[in-house]
Amino acid sequence: MKVNIDKFLKSLTTRPGVYCMKNKESKIIYVGKAKNLKKRVSSYFNRNTSISIKTDVMIKQIDDIDITVTQTENEALILENNFIKEFKPKYNIIFRDDKSYPYIHLTSKHKFPRFNYYRGSINTKGKYFGPYPTPSSVKKTLNLIQKLFLIRNCEDSVFSNRSRPCLQYQIKRCSAPCVNYISEDDYQSDINSATLFIEGKKEKIITTLSEPMQKASDSLDYEKAAKLRDQIRSIRDIQEKQFVGTDRDNFDIAACVISNSKSCINLTFIRSGLNLGSRKFFPRNIEEQTESSLIKAFISQFYLSEIKVKKYPTEILISHDFEGKSLIESVLREKFEKSIKIKAKVRGERLKWLQMAKDNAMFSLRQKLATSESLAKRYKSLQKLLGLSEDLEKIECFDISHTQGDATVGSCVVFSHNGPTRDLYRKYNITNIIKSDDYAAMSQVVRRRYTRQIKEDASLPDLIMIDGGKGQMSVAQKELDELQLSHIPVLGIAKGPSRKTGMEKLIFSFNKKVITCDSASPALHLIQQIRDEAHRFAITAHRQKRKKKTNYSVLEDIEGIGNKRRQLLIKHFGGLQGVSKAGINDLTKVNGINKNLAKKIYETIHDDS
Repeated sequence: MKVNIDKFLKSLTTRPGVYCMKNKESKIIYVGKAKNLKKRVSSYFNRNTSISIKTDVMIKQIDDIDITVTQTENEALILENNFIKEFKPKYNIIFRDDKSYPYIHLTSKHKFPRFNYYRGSINTKGKYFGPYPTPSSVKKTLNLIQKLFLIRNCEDSVFSNRSRPCLQYQIKRCSAPCVNYISEDDYQSDINSATLFIEGKKEKIITTLSEPMQKASDSLDYEKAAKLRDQIRSIRDIQEKQFVGTDRDNFDIAACVISNSKSCINLTFIRSGLNLGSRKFFPRNIEEQTESSLIKAFISQFYLSEIKVKKYPTEILISHDFEGKSLIESVLREKFEKSIKIKAKVRGERLKWLQMAKDNAMFSLRQKLATSESLAKRYKSLQKLLGLSEDLEKIECFDISHTQGDATVGSCVVFSHNGPTRDLYRKYNITNIIKSDDYAAMSQVVRRRYTRQIKEDASLPDLIMIDGGKGQMSVAQKELDELQLSHIPVLGIAKGPSRKTGMEKLIFSFNKKVITCDSASPALHLIQQIRDEAHRFAITAHRQKRKKKTNYSVLEDIEGIGNKRRQLLIKHFGGLQGVSKAGINDLTKVNGINKNLAKKIYETIHDDS
């Protein structure tokens, strides 16, 4: 029932809060926050107030409005951000980035600690460095510190069972602490130098290394002196390429550009004077928005999200100023218990970095626009090839992956005019079929996919692609017919006789004929791109499943053996193989394993084998 606007507005409070506008299907189409709810919501329906075309279209769809009153405007800002993240309203600016950020983690429990790649909750003991914008930037840094300081990168279980150095020592990437080729004090010295390197304190490392280099030279230990000299030289070379500021520089840069109704925001991370890299965001629903409004929405959504990081910036430099900075700064201060300033007017080196971020944003946007234009042409070409009267907007493609019928996984990838829509990708573990029965697997995936789509009233594709020949296509079509989705066209992609790219056979459901297509056709290029992405996604999912199965431990099935006891057993015996060789009395020597439990472990392992 459509809300009576006049009565509703009269009943509104003047307190701060959040309003959610809903359409006739009770779906939230817009979320906003207000210092004064009555004044803000009323402004949408004030005929004397000029509004944009987009807002006018939205208002006509409003069927109901939900109000949540808050104590303060700060609380309203946080709640607005949470609602936008949860409901992804049609008329709000949406930034798709809900991933956690990677770190470098220095372990603290071992006498020969190591640096490792870490992603997840910041609750494991040790020291964290970051956040880094991408996994590749973490791996690059880890590779550098391993090369410069010969820090081990092996797991503790591997380390404790070495009797001779591994290949990493042979190629000069490790000092072999596992077999005592380096003392604990010398190794700790390397750890300290590596820590300073990650923190950007390269001048301090050089000072720290120079003194022992001179002492080694004076005592005629030329090998050690040469090693330290090479380390200093390598650090200086890297310093010239990476150094961008002082050790105290710790800020982010957010730059926004708009072109052809598309936008890009480039976020650059500067930590301890080092440029750790950047991440690009391409927001949706930006019609009639300015750079200032996009920057404001981005700062709110990104920094007030639930993503937890260990080290926040002291400043956020922005390319376009906006109203309400003090409110966001206040909320950030409450959340992080530290002052974070948002600055638009900067000079000197900071101005150069801000311009660099703008240039990167524009370059990324141009690439995105060029890709979108190319994709639009490919979509039109495919529509023409298939003889479809309606435009193709959404395409879904299915593939099956397994190894001789083992760990069978089905994949579904989704493409639009903007390219792959990864948040709609799905993978399916195939069960209850005969091994290597690709037809049954494809049938199961299609049935599960569209049964759920229909139940959830989700948008259906304009074209379904099947990576396979007539058999796979036939079972897929049968499932679609039973679900009363026979109106959706299906395209089968069968490999040619030589399995060579460009020689594929295209089978179309509407006429059951094989379609011939030139190898240079944009339509075929789109088909190959989508097919290859489905194949990649299926292969990745299959490998993950197979790896998980390979790493499965029989100990997981024993009642009374949880994660902690399982880890203690493996650590004590150096792996599952050592546990399997142990007797009942040997097992009881592990903390928490009594005789009855040891007997149960022994019998389970030996019955299984």
